Amino acid sequence: MASKLLSIFGVKKEGFMSSTMSRRDNNKIGAKLCRTKAISRFASLTFMACLSTPILAKVEAIAPLDLSPMQSTLTSAQAKHLASRVGFGATPQEIASLVGKTPDQALRHFTASSDTERAPAFEHSGIFEPGLDPFPPSRPATTELAKHQGHALGIEVKPGGNRPLQPIVNRFFYWLRASRLETDRVSYWWANRMLTTQQPLREKAALFWHGHFATNEDKVRDYRKMVLQVETLQRLGLANFRDLLIALAQDPAMLVFLDAAVNTKDAPNENFAREIMELFTMGVGEYGEEDVREAARAFTGWSVRGLEFYVDSDAHDAGEKYFLGERGDFDGIEIIDRILARPQTSRFIATKLYRYFVRDDVPLLAELQLGERLRAHNYDIGTYLQELFVSHDFYASAGEHIKSPVELVISTYKKMGLIQVPGVPDFNVVTGALGQRLLHPPTVAGWSQGRSWVTPSLLFERGNFVLDVVSPDLNFVPPDRFPALTPEVARVQERLRGGLAVSQATKPTGMMGGDMAQSNALADRDEAFNTRLGSMRGWQMAIERVRPIPRDFARLTLAKEVQAQSLSTPLDVVLYLERRFFEVQLQPADREEMAAFLAAALGTTDIMAAISYAEEPLRRLLHAMLSRPEYQLG
Repeated sequence: MASKLLSIFGVKKEGFMSSTMSRRDNNKIGAKLCRTKAISRFASLTFMACLSTPILAKVEAIAPLDLSPMQSTLTSAQAKHLASRVGFGATPQEIASLVGKTPDQALRHFTASSDTERAPAFEHSGIFEPGLDPFPPSRPATTELAKHQGHALGIEVKPGGNRPLQPIVNRFFYWLRASRLETDRVSYWWANRMLTTQQPLREKAALFWHGHFATNEDKVRDYRKMVLQVETLQRLGLANFRDLLIALAQDPAMLVFLDAAVNTKDAPNENFAREIMELFTMGVGEYGEEDVREAARAFTGWSVRGLEFYVDSDAHDAGEKYFLGERGDFDGIEIIDRILARPQTSRFIATKLYRYFVRDDVPLLAELQLGERLRAHNYDIGTYLQELFVSHDFYASAGEHIKSPVELVISTYKKMGLIQVPGVPDFNVVTGALGQRLLHPPTVAGWSQGRSWVTPSLLFERGNFVLDVVSPDLNFVPPDRFPALTPEVARVQERLRGGLAVSQATKPTGMMGGDMAQSNALADRDEAFNTRLGSMRGWQMAIERVRPIPRDFARLTLAKEVQAQSLSTPLDVVLYLERRFFEVQLQPADREEMAAFLAAALGTTDIMAAISYAEEPLRRLLHAMLSRPEYQLG
């Protein structure tokens, strides 16, 4: 299969082997991909593409999935497959404990723990202060509010002196920065749960639903609401879909993100009504515009006060609605129940779960079959997934799943035996570069998944991630301690510390001479506030108050591991690392090539003779292996 995989890429297998493991070499590989006109084929990465023939396509179109339970006990390869799909991979010791068990017995290993009772809750930095909620939509809205009522964000307008609104503007930018930095800490907390949990399926399901019910802190602007949503996904991600759907429809972050909190009978907002049908339940084309309008009326009055959902009866439209062919004075819950009664909903949800946990390609007949199975289980997500995970079809899908960035990073740390997500490289920066930053999905539709994860540039970034783990960047600057994306902020502070007046210190870089309203003496005396000053003070206060993310490195001891395993030749080392990290087997020629690379780096084929200086060559080998296309699959 691996040779077929490489043929899909359209490049020679040595093209993915870098003797120096540098970013420059990655760029060379990219150039080679372009020369061979393989980019489109690379973007179509999938094992099944190798098998696509007209005959096979016809068979797939009519053949149902084999969802009958597999009765035989698991091999090592099957145990790896289960651990990768149900969670985020496993150590060799965990895999060995699953070998010889039935699929049902092995599955209980990942689901039967009381881990949720022991999982640490998120530790807040204590950055929230009274008056910050409800948070205004913009800085102009904040200052206008302050002018109108004499206070905003819990801060009174100064009765005299220069810049009477400055403390309020400072507070506005403080919360923007502090909430964003605290959200980065939430991502680390969640990532550590994924890495260490004894119930990986719970976290894996929560990750799936995070992409399905996508909300972004950039609009929500309240990390507390994001924490509550993640906890809801963790708690209900394997429960009944009706319970999960209602919980998310009443979730404070969702209400803010899709403007449901401002949906009133006098001004119905259709955003949530449209998305609950198009993205969350039925899919495109299964409803009409009248259904959107009527559903929006049913959800009027649903709002949020602080961190609590409530219904404003005065804002609710209690009149008759006509929705999906039925008439009645429906409220939001009744709309949800009518959506769930449609067979399109079970098919849509069941298929999306299947694509995430099993394989991307689902024939139409299989979609119908999967929808029927979810309906037969009365929308119980855990029961439906259990049926998939013990089936013949599930174990036939090995090697057909492209790891998402979060899956790739967490599983790599898991297989390395780490017990904490390293602070270097930064988890949020790495996953963002790979295309999946937690709590910051790109759109309301979440992430595209599948083949979208492995464009040529993103594959190079995957190799760079491994490089940053095995050879940490000595110039690393913690992104939560320095406003790297806003260098002007640092310039403003530098000028103020140098003794310049505010108007001069906040003059944009490159502004030459002349008088500006923001930079002359009169402005120092008369302006109501200075936005650039507020931005700088906001960053300063946020960094002071938000707890820093721990910045430990990944502690790798590859030479000690090799010695403990009594590995004597470079090929033994390659085989050991393959068993430990890979779910898709390498070809013999590829193993020999990597063994030759290690021998050249060591200057000998006698591993024990070179063990005293073997750590660096072993790290270079690990980088080369985990940068391969096969490692992206599970």
